[in-house]
Amino acid sequence: MSRIGKLPIEVPKGVKLTVTDSLVTAEGPKGKLVQDYRPEVIIAVADSVVTVTRKDDSIPARSFHGLYRQLVQNMIIGVSTGFSKKLQINGVGFRAEVKGKILYLNLGYSTQIEFMIPEDLTIACENPTTVVVSGTSKQRVGQVSSEIRSLRTPEPYKGKGIKYENEVVRRKVGKSGGKK
Repeated sequence: MSRIGKLPIEVPKGVKLTVTDSLVTAEGPKGKLVQDYRPEVIIAVADSVVTVTRKDDSIPARSFHGLYRQLVQNMIIGVSTGFSKKLQINGVGFRAEVKGKILYLNLGYSTQIEFMIPEDLTIACENPTTVVVSGTSKQRVGQVSSEIRSLRTPEPYKGKGIKYENEVVRRKVGKSGGKK
């Protein structure tokens, strides 16, 4: 039995979860999310508790069991509290600012980078070197954060670039430059 899949999910107050033939819909104060699911699993809602079970012990059913339980939990968390990721910008003259629906990034290139903010997410700059990506979908927050980070990944010698808040950049020693 899947250790994650067998855990029940508590539905908090203010979140409405509906399950149809192949769709799970979660509505809450932050928005609405829809997820389709495979017929190998059964999702049931009773007394504000969601349980995910599998129809049989086939390999696909076992692999989808924990996956769909976690996806449903992420939907519930997303519509009730939301997800966010912080990005740190390191480097001389590197900075970011938001104007309207565009994130402007100065990352040491000859031109300024304009990143269009998706409709389902919000991007804010706490200060010129910190960017916060937030939204209801954990997958979309992670994807957009990864796209922003890929514009200038941190390099190992000076650590310049965009990194996640809790990411540790492994530093390398430069040239020794003395002995031949």
